[in-house]
Amino acid sequence: MATDYYHSIHKIEEIEFLNSTTFIIKMERKGIDFTPGQHLVVGKKGESEFRQYSLYNGEDSNYFEILVKEVDDGALTPKLKKLQVGEELEINGPMGYFTISENRRKNHPIVMIATGTGIAPFKSMIASHKDMNYKLIHGVRTIDEAYEKVFYPKKNYTLCTTRDKNGDFHGRVTDFIKDQKYSKDTLFYLCGNSEMIFDAMEILKDKGLNANNMFAEVYF
Repeated sequence: MATDYYHSIHKIEEIEFLNSTTFIIKMERKGIDFTPGQHLVVGKKGESEFRQYSLYNGEDSNYFEILVKEVDDGALTPKLKKLQVGEELEINGPMGYFTISENRRKNHPIVMIATGTGIAPFKSMIASHKDMNYKLIHGVRTIDEAYEKVFYPKKNYTLCTTRDKNGDFHGRVTDFIKDQKYSKDTLFYLCGNSEMIFDAMEILKDKGLNANNMFAEVYF
């Protein structure tokens, strides 16, 4: 696991909008090591507002990416949305322990449960570990929030949509997992809003699954 801590300035190389409010910022990596699942603390160069963003890119890429959703009246995200290629971001990190060890990857089936931009650390994990035995469940409101869904093999990916029926399942991720069967050795990684994480863990525990096999990263 990467343990070095960096404070550094990174030039933006590309900005890609996935819909009207959500975008990928691609920036210089500068040779900094990280473990998939870790995050950066990001702000505009010279300003005081910082937020945590999970790394979105695979560990073998020569750049850093973060997935950002604009928050109405937010202190930082509207500013990030207006950034241009060539401008600079100030970062601290990478840091965090929401990671999957080689032993876990090789010896356990893994279920990843995300809502919204909580899919970011899972994209990094999946891009980095091609041989991982995983299922990814992504909960969104409408299909335009199914960020880069074509990246994920269909056999590994379930899209749950609550406001349209264009996903694989119409309803919340918690509704979906209620009807699923999981082996006792399955590891669960959950990322997104706190209400989903709490409810999903209760559902899984009610199925007799071990809470020690559940790991969470709360976004909001």
